[in-house]
Amino acid sequence: MRKSHIIILIVIASCIGLVFFSLSSSETYANFNESDQHRNKVYHVVGKLNREKDILYDPQSDANLFTFYLTDKEGVERKVFLHKAKPQDFDKSEQIVVIGKMQDDGFHAKDILTKCPSKYSDAQTTEVK
Repeated sequence: MRKSHIIILIVIASCIGLVFFSLSSSETYANFNESDQHRNKVYHVVGKLNREKDILYDPQSDANLFTFYLTDKEGVERKVFLHKAKPQDFDKSEQIVVIGKMQDDGFHAKDILTKCPSKYSDAQTTEVK
């Protein structure tokens, strides 16, 4: 076999290995119970903000810590620790996706996605005459 054939086979095998590795380590959607069972894995948890409990953000003491309570689609509520600043318009959000891992004291998120109500809702549109 030529050296070029061997190099091509090594490159192909490396690509296949990289694809399998990326599929096994990819992040998936789950609820709080599933993320609690597999604490070493990063999950996306979809839920709604519990507005009746404390939403804490004190940039003077720690600008990279924001805590709140989230209820997932199964109705399970957990305290969420977001290790970033409080997102703009967070209080207006309808749905929240937190990305992170479960720990003993709650869900520790490395990122957050918020879905805010549309500013162009049907109730606000008016007919122009």
